[in-house]
Amino acid sequence: MDQEDDGEYADLDLSDVRAGDEPWRRRRFVRCSFEDADLRGLVTESCTFDECDFTGADLGDSQHRGSALRSCRIVRATLVGTAFRGCSLLGTALIDCRLRPITFTDCDLTLAALGRADLRETDLSGLRLREANLVEADLRGADLQGADLTGARLLHARLEGADLRGARLGADAMVQAGLAGATVDVEQAIAFAAAHGLRVA
Repeated sequence: MDQEDDGEYADLDLSDVRAGDEPWRRRRFVRCSFEDADLRGLVTESCTFDECDFTGADLGDSQHRGSALRSCRIVRATLVGTAFRGCSLLGTALIDCRLRPITFTDCDLTLAALGRADLRETDLSGLRLREANLVEADLRGADLQGADLTGARLLHARLEGADLRGARLGADAMVQAGLAGATVDVEQAIAFAAAHGLRVA
């Protein structure tokens, strides 16, 4: 099916679609399936994908600027070399995906599902990760400076060697995550002590 910039598409099977040489601009997709689609090298600008399914899709080396992937399923997909800049992944699930290296710049991952995600050494600084599911995520060596992790689920998440200075972390996260060897600021160190029942005099 031919697509056009500024077009709207709903409830379609687009598993045979290819990235092509031209960027996708201001296209809107609702409940569309991109299952197993070859989208390697895709460039999107100000596109929206609502409740779309990218199971098994190849999104490697794709570039996304000002686009939104809201409540999408990205399962067993390839995102190696992918870059999101100024994007929203609100409520999107990234499960069992190949993610490294991946770039997130000024993105909103509120309510995103990233359980068991391999994000070692990834720059996640300044991201909005409010109420995100990061259970058992591997964040060793990640840069989380200034990230908003308010309400994020970090049970058994690995944060050894991560830089958490300036990040917003709830008391539950302080207790549940593996923070040994992480870099924190003084305020966070005091909050960590309080979360573990210590009194700071």
